[in-house]
Parts: sequence; C-alpha cells; structure tokens
Amino acid sequence: MAKIAVDIDRAVAQRIQSGTAGRTDARVLAHGTQWSVADVVCTCGPGDHPFEERHDQFSIALVAAGSFQYRSTSGAALMTPGALMLGAAGQCFECGHEHAAGDRCVSFWYGAEYFERIAADAGWRGPLRFRMPRVPPVRALSAVAARMLAGLRQPAEAAWEEIGVTLAALAIECASDRRAVSLPSMPGAEARVTRAIRAIDRGDDGDVTLSALARMARLSPFHFLRTFERLTGLTPHQYVRRARLREAASRLIGGREKVLDVALDSGFGDVSNFNRAFKGEFGVSPKVFRAHDRVSSGE
Repeated sequence: MAKIAVDIDRAVAQRIQSGTAGRTDARVLAHGTQWSVADVVCTCGPGDHPFEERHDQFSIALVAAGSFQYRSTSGAALMTPGALMLGAAGQCFECGHEHAAGDRCVSFWYGAEYFERIAADAGWRGPLRFRMPRVPPVRALSAVAARMLAGLRQPAEAAWEEIGVTLAALAIECASDRRAVSLPSMPGAEARVTRAIRAIDRGDDGDVTLSALARMARLSPFHFLRTFERLTGLTPHQYVRRARLREAASRLIGGREKVLDVALDSGFGDVSNFNRAFKGEFGVSPKVFRAHDRVSSGE
C-alpha cells in the first residue's frame, strides 16, 4: 500500500520538477481477444483542468493508489484505493484531481461481445449499463484486488485473463445491488478527507484511530466519520483494515515471507489476530491462501 503510494508521489514530484503538465500513461500488462489490462499512472493535480473523455469499451479499473473525482453519466464519486471505477462503452466521463495529485489504477477493457457474454453468465438482465460510477472496496472484491496488486509486482506471472473475467462478474454483481453515489456538496470536507486517505495509504501516520484521522482532517469525529463513509463507502476502520489485509494478501501471493512478518508489517499486533481477520476477509487462512496460489500458478 505505502510503496505504491510513494511511487505515485515520486512520479508527481518528477513531473512538477520538469515543469510539464500532468498526464496519463498506460503500460499494457497483457491482452487477448477482446480484452486488455494496463497499469495506468496519472500525474495530474489540482492545476490540471479535467476534460471530457469517452469510454470506447466497457471499462473496470481498480484504484491501486491515490484518489480522484470521477464523473460520468451514471453519477459521480470519489475514487479511493480498493474501489472500482465503472464505465460502459460509449459513456462520457471526466476525471479530476481537485484536492491532491496523482493516482494509479489497474484497468481492464472489454469488447462489447466479450463483456456481454460474461454479464449473461453472471445473471445480468436488461440493458447492459452500469447504474453507478463505482463499487466501493467491499469485502467481495478483496481477493481479486489482492491478485491485481500482486500482478503489478510480477505482471508476467499473473493470470490476467482469469482475473479479468472474475473482476467483471464481481463488478456486475456488486453494481446491481447498489444505488448510485453522488459527491456531497461539501468541497472543503471532501478535500480534508482526501488528505486523510492519502496519509493512510502512504503509511505516514501510525495512529489511524477515528479521533486522530478527524484531527488530521480538521473535522469533528462525527462529521469526519459521516463524510468519510459517504465518500468511500466504508468507515475509516473498515477502510484501514481492508487496505492492510489487501496489501498483506498481495504479498503472500508468489512471496516467500513468513506469515508472521507479513502480519506485523501489516499493522497487526500478533499473528492470531491477523489469521482471524484474514480468514474473515478471504474465507481461508493466510497459509491456505498462499498454498492455493502456488497450486494455481503451477509451483
């Protein structure tokens, strides 16, 4: 979590030092018939004016680091790490960085026929469009998000086609159960919550209690909690816990670190608490999760 966030800060700093405008760069990680996935890094900030774009294909992007405002014809939302940005073919949209610079996403694009087939198999009925702009970082996404983050570290070893199909099915399922989310009309509070989110993701502040985060955002605990949950879809505690577990799972995939070391590095006081939290999030223990990944990868 912190490593990816620091990489974004470094890219933004280099852009500012060079005196150039912010831009978006996409590095293709893998592709196949009617699908592709890319590591997308954006260095835009508050000084860069957003402009309208259009999704040429169905698009689902996992926010790996940073934050930004996403507006489309299906609504508007603050995009934060672990959330999915949803886009339908032909849909107009706009991304802005009103409060902080830079973000990084793992973005999948799907051809219409390919995506429609996945949607039908997943039980989608009716017009094929997303009724909301994002899916917050809910538990159902944790495992696939961890696999995507691990894929950033070792792109050649990730089963990207399988991940893409799983991601599409989950996004369709989650989006069909949720109502559209709009940005609250509190730009000052939104900017402060964004700063708190950035600090969490960089690992700047070891104290991530509600009171500490509220002080950082210069809001009352009640106001911070209500605004944070409205913007991210999670409470601060859920956000921090899920982000830590997602990062831990990504380190277990293909890694050789001891579970104890991963647990302590992830902010858990002991391995038993980590094991319980991990099993609650992913349905299996860390050791079983790692062993299953090794079997899947043919080790």
